Amino acid sequence: MDWTKASIYTTTSGIEPVCGLLLEIGITGFEIEDAQDFQDFLNDTTIHRDYVEDSLMAKMEHCETCVKIYLPNNAQGHQMLLDTRDALNRMKASDSEHAFGRLALECEGIREEDWANNWKQYFKPFPVGEHLYIKPTWEKAEGAGERKILEIDPSSSFGTGQHNTTRLCLEALEKTVRPGDRVLDLGCGSGILSIAAMLLGAKEVTGVDIDENSVKIAGENLRQNRICDKQFCLHCGDITADDTLRKKIGLHSYDVVAANIVADVIIAMSPYFSGFLKAGGTLLVSGIIANRKEDVLEALAQQGFVPTAEHEKEDWMAFAFHCAQ
Repeated sequence: MDWTKASIYTTTSGIEPVCGLLLEIGITGFEIEDAQDFQDFLNDTTIHRDYVEDSLMAKMEHCETCVKIYLPNNAQGHQMLLDTRDALNRMKASDSEHAFGRLALECEGIREEDWANNWKQYFKPFPVGEHLYIKPTWEKAEGAGERKILEIDPSSSFGTGQHNTTRLCLEALEKTVRPGDRVLDLGCGSGILSIAAMLLGAKEVTGVDIDENSVKIAGENLRQNRICDKQFCLHCGDITADDTLRKKIGLHSYDVVAANIVADVIIAMSPYFSGFLKAGGTLLVSGIIANRKEDVLEALAQQGFVPTAEHEKEDWMAFAFHCAQ
């Protein structure tokens, strides 16, 4: 099997959050090169050494802390690479003090201008749930039957529908969205959940993402699916830190709120979900790896949310909630 080596450049303080991000994506093996470790080695007077090789000194003098991952060169690996890039963009956007360094992702053997196109060979049309058929813009909709066709070009944003977290959320939307509903998509990425909600009968959708590029791509994908601008609204920002943004999105305005992100972000957002929901509305959360289930359930329970449905695919989980308060 061929492998792609990807290096994420960060700082010593960024190692732990970067590794946590990778674990949330499902990447459990990584190699860490911490520049501080070498500096500590040189400064440690308790270690007796005759000399340090000049070649090693030259290499480490300009060393940058780095987390390296190795991904299979197949559909799953390319999806993980896409997810990693999207998650790093989110982390970079929220790191106002630049404590985590440049958070650059570099792939060995893949040119920057080529990397986003390489995965396309693995993205083929496929059905989701009972009513949806997802296809990239460059493929024909053969085999769609009576299903609703959702065209998507994620570019550098999360959301092709192939990852279990997105499939789980799409299937939950099928069971939840009713004609005329207003839907809020938090962490909208490529816009795939917003598009699905509209195809399933929603009256209008609002998408929010911390990454400006994702907001742009989501808008392009919504229009690609013949959803007019009057039916959707997109915002760039962080709802956990921006009260003005929360008010702009609309308080107690939505029948369904969907958040397909990661456990830590869902927990951070948990105090704000009920403020967006209408009375009797439904919260859908996905992107939760199984070992973080209890953390998410506890955080949402503290905000008055009661789980009404639970779904799992290969250690990834999604939940539906009603607010009891």
